Amino acid sequence: MGVIQLNGVMNMISTKGRYALRVMIDLAQNDHGGYIPLKDIAEHQEISKKYLEIIVKKMVEGGLIEGSSGKGGGYKLLRKPNRYTVGEILTLMEGTISSVACLADKKYDCPRRKKCETLPMWKEFDSIVHNYLYGKKLSDLI
Repeated sequence: MGVIQLNGVMNMISTKGRYALRVMIDLAQNDHGGYIPLKDIAEHQEISKKYLEIIVKKMVEGGLIEGSSGKGGGYKLLRKPNRYTVGEILTLMEGTISSVACLADKKYDCPRRKKCETLPMWKEFDSIVHNYLYGKKLSDLI
């Protein structure tokens, strides 16, 4: 995915990534052994249920959560909160989390790649971000 620019501000993480984290936190905080209805998560998090449907679908497909329809249905975590990293949640939702296009997409053909003075700095920055996000557990956020 790379960097997103909104109103002149650079953002590495989109709304989908941030909302996915909020869903995961909500599921962890409200885990009583059963499924949590999406409407409840939407209310707790003040996020549109329709938008959350898109997010949780990707999270189910990605193996982060489990969904059940019908009476008593909803969503729940598949693992304990300490078994999820923030990095895996964000990577599922965002794809690659990189500071610059040439690191986000291995197929990106930058004509300056071989002589780019800043590339080592961006690689180091991305490594720091990666290590931080993959070192942070969902349980650290609740």
